[in-house]
Amino acid sequence: MYWLGDNLYLNITNRCSNNCYFCFRNYKDGINEFNLRLQEEPQTAKIVAEIEEVINKKQWKEIVFCGFGEPLERLDTVLEVTREVKKHHLIKIRIDTNGQAQLINKGRDVVKELKETGVDRVSVSLNAHNKQTYDLVCKPQFGNAFPEVLDFIRRAKEKLDTEITAVIIPEVDTIRMLEIAARMDVRFRARQFIPCFW
Repeated sequence: MYWLGDNLYLNITNRCSNNCYFCFRNYKDGINEFNLRLQEEPQTAKIVAEIEEVINKKQWKEIVFCGFGEPLERLDTVLEVTREVKKHHLIKIRIDTNGQAQLINKGRDVVKELKETGVDRVSVSLNAHNKQTYDLVCKPQFGNAFPEVLDFIRRAKEKLDTEITAVIIPEVDTIRMLEIAARMDVRFRARQFIPCFW
């Protein structure tokens, strides 16, 4: 668990179905004073216990599943933690995701499960304006990742507050990203690239 500003973040896995060249986990162990490189994946009870220790210490804006890995690699844990938090607290829950949840969790209606459990928002890291660019910069494990991410965004916006984001790197056409967001009727947010200084 770590915090930035008024948000409380949950780093629950190092696993990710992408290997983005710009991901700062490739050259850093964490952010600010927080080490995010997990030795083991924390179980639900531990995550909930840590949330309870700090949730009343500040007026948090939201709890965000976001860290060194893709949170929906651990869909059941996300659902369990969300369920427990929502039982006792009126706080928004957001998931920062690469949008490949349907590929990672075959046969499950991930968006429906997230909505029913109490997730409020998803922020989908699209990071490319077409498949060729996506495959180049994100290096996904799945060959059909880009269209599947677009499909996830379409599904998500029907049930959850949804935005798409992109890291500002030379390969990404920001104007075309804005056009995709407008066409899909979701918000777009540009994210600053964190450069590596050796």
